[in-house]
Amino acid sequence: MASDIPINDHRLERILAFMVASAIGLSIVSFLAVIIASGVGVTGERFSQPPWPTIIVLPVIGLPVGVIVLVALLIVSGLRRGREARDARD
Repeated sequence: MASDIPINDHRLERILAFMVASAIGLSIVSFLAVIIASGVGVTGERFSQPPWPTIIVLPVIGLPVGVIVLVALLIVSGLRRGREARDARD
């Protein structure tokens, strides 16, 4: 019966997954914003005015953070699956 199967709450994995998606997604959006702005004629002088410095630096910070959090998610997920497999065997 399906109702006999316990539902495990994997809150940490969900949080890490949303962190990965938001960091990498925001970095990609800012990268595309710089490409589009360059295409429509925003010059170097205007890129030095706010909010462009933040938008330009965001992928430099966001992508490595996203990769680090992705590795953390893989480790947490692997540890949980190993623990569940060990408990199922016993």
